[in-house]
Amino acid sequence: MPAKNPLRTIPLTHPGRLQTLTENRTIFNLKHCELNVFESYEQSYQVPLRFNDFVITSMVRGKKIMHLFDQPAFEYLPGETVIVPASETMVIDFPEAGLENPTQCIALAVDSRYILDTLDYLNDYYNSVEDEKGEWKLHFNQYHFNNDNDVTELINKLIRVCSSGDGTKNIYADLSLKELLIRILQSQHLQLAEDVGAGNSSRLHFVLQYIHEHLTERIPVDLLSRKAYLSRNIFFKWFKEQFGITPLEYITRERIKLARQLLADEANTVNQVSGLCGFSDANYFVRTFKKSEGITPGAYQLLCRSACKDPNSLL
Repeated sequence: MPAKNPLRTIPLTHPGRLQTLTENRTIFNLKHCELNVFESYEQSYQVPLRFNDFVITSMVRGKKIMHLFDQPAFEYLPGETVIVPASETMVIDFPEAGLENPTQCIALAVDSRYILDTLDYLNDYYNSVEDEKGEWKLHFNQYHFNNDNDVTELINKLIRVCSSGDGTKNIYADLSLKELLIRILQSQHLQLAEDVGAGNSSRLHFVLQYIHEHLTERIPVDLLSRKAYLSRNIFFKWFKEQFGITPLEYITRERIKLARQLLADEANTVNQVSGLCGFSDANYFVRTFKKSEGITPGAYQLLCRSACKDPNSLL
């Protein structure tokens, strides 16, 4: 149950200005992107939506059911983002929308030239270790994900900038949009690196494999840098550039993922899980878990027990 970071509330369109009750659209045009705010006020099904550009969508309020890439339909909720390539049709259901319970979603359509320029920037600059260079590109096998704090803050900033009357808003939007794209790319890069498997002998995969195999132990950054045959400073910079997070942040993230699995077994106590996940201090484990997941480990265990009786309780 990863913690979600919902976007700030956006004022709804005045009822007298609504053009339609399904996917009413407000548009803000900028040099490199277009911000769309969609609102729906009635139950609707199989509503198609398509953009000519790459689009980053994020839910603000309500619930949608998304049909995308000929994959199984999924619920789309506040605190979540979906990325969609140009000219790909989304088919959307609004099973709970109503005048008192509207759905609201933003969609940032990004110019293709801007995407290519950002990818060129990553390929030219961010791969600082020669034998780890590779082509950075967008992948759409990871198109639906929970917002982390950074993504939420950047989207909030873009909404504020795009909808403002500031004459310099293109400059501020450019900075935030580039950072948002880079963070999405880094997150995908990390996921792809984890999915490749232990057979890959690159420096990057060797380090990730070592971390996964020693999560229950102390893992000093100095040790990881030696495993990567890099100085501590270069290793730290390289890891952050590749994945957008520090080595310590990654280790903590993986330990929390392991903790969620262990806490689902009610035979494990919080103190036992703390030790099994490499935390030497149970109180620190509780604080770290709550910061990441929004609830304490004990509360998470109760939710897991409830889920055994009611599978919908964790949704």
